[in-house]
Amino acid sequence: MLENKKPVGLLFDIGGVCVVSPFQAILDYEIANNIPKGWFHERLQKKQTTGVPISAPPLPEIDAEWLFWEMMRVSRTPDPYMYPALQKLKASGQFIIGALSNTVIFPDGHPYNSDSNGVKSQFDFFISSAHTGLRKPDPKIYAAALREMDTLAKKRGLQGVEPSDVVFLDDIGENLKAAKNAGLRTIKVNLGRTQDAIRELEKITGLQLLDTGDKAKL
Repeated sequence: MLENKKPVGLLFDIGGVCVVSPFQAILDYEIANNIPKGWFHERLQKKQTTGVPISAPPLPEIDAEWLFWEMMRVSRTPDPYMYPALQKLKASGQFIIGALSNTVIFPDGHPYNSDSNGVKSQFDFFISSAHTGLRKPDPKIYAAALREMDTLAKKRGLQGVEPSDVVFLDDIGENLKAAKNAGLRTIKVNLGRTQDAIRELEKITGLQLLDTGDKAKL
């Protein structure tokens, strides 16, 4: 069956998949400031900045700049389960491994521009929304990733890559839906449940990726 077919390529989102989710910083901020759980996520999904129901408790003043940088700080930490799995996948040499991430550009010289956590070095290619001008869930960014996969596959002497040859991991349902519409297979990575996604990867790849001691040494 198609869902059990061994993939040629694996495509990873970064935040919330390979590194700790920036949404964890939002959740912590909501808890610390008595903001209704999920308020930020709902506003972001609806592209609103206000609009809390009248019956909801009044919201405190939000320090948006502090929260942004806290999200960036938190998401510098490799996920303690997915990162070792990613290293094993790369070491196997069996797959083309790419990254497809909605990103921001930091100022020149900013330390967050460096790959100090080693995550980027695990990928054969990295498609950044901030550098391409495309963002998930735009269908064009998935097409760009498939073209890159196809080019690398042919360089390795493989046949062309079809969308169904690629498995995409993301933590956002809207992004996964768009990927599925583009023909990719998908795995949802839920907040705090990275291991579940890795177990799905194990079934698809045939590799043991998750061990009890599989935590990144940070």
